[in-house]
Amino acid sequence: MQTIHASKTVSVTELKRNLTAVLSQAGDDPVAVLNHNKPAAYLLSAAHYERLLEYLEDLEDARLAQERKDGPFVDVDIDAL
Repeated sequence: MQTIHASKTVSVTELKRNLTAVLSQAGDDPVAVLNHNKPAAYLLSAAHYERLLEYLEDLEDARLAQERKDGPFVDVDIDAL
């Protein structure tokens, strides 16, 4: 059995019939879109999606900082800038 990573679900058919209502009821929570009772997609609000992208960017920045913590470093003279 596949894990559904959302507390709210909707069938593809219901989503087609009532998109506006589904979006309204979902608010900022993710919705699993089910096809034959299996997750086919996840519907996210724009705000939720943007937060997810920011989180992924933060993870990538942390990974790069960890990778580069031991150098190589470039000496810079602030007065030369």
